[in-house]
Amino acid sequence: MSRAFVKEDDGSQPEVLPELPVSSAPNLVTARGLQLIEARIADLEADLDGADPLLAPRLRRDLRYWRLRHATARPTAPDPADPSVQFGSRVTYRTEAGETRTVTLTGEDEADPPAGTIPYIAPVARALTGSVAGSSVTVTLRGEPVELEIVAVDHPDA
Repeated sequence: MSRAFVKEDDGSQPEVLPELPVSSAPNLVTARGLQLIEARIADLEADLDGADPLLAPRLRRDLRYWRLRHATARPTAPDPADPSVQFGSRVTYRTEAGETRTVTLTGEDEADPPAGTIPYIAPVARALTGSVAGSSVTVTLRGEPVELEIVAVDHPDA
């Protein structure tokens, strides 16, 4: 194959990065989530100051994303008078297999499933929302219905 028409990247053109995808779901955030966004913006602004020109496009792109997420953030806290699972609730549930898990329903950017925070738009979170301790819900995971028994609900940030 001839290489006559293949353009080589000599590094003279700045890297053009695609924008980070932004969810179409409302940008609900906990008080902690809003603080995390603000901290991320501050870190990126500090990193951008005097940044290597090769890293600057990525930093500017990331900063655009986080500034947009900050501008569209809707701080939301659970209603402490409502005993049901809501955005910001911490929920302990038991699976059909007898495994007990505790998760907190958070915004998308704050979610960290290994740390026990899940986005409010996740299937498990959507199934749990509106339920109360002592009830059960069914969620479809990997194409199979799974029953979850809600053991406890509390609202740590209310």
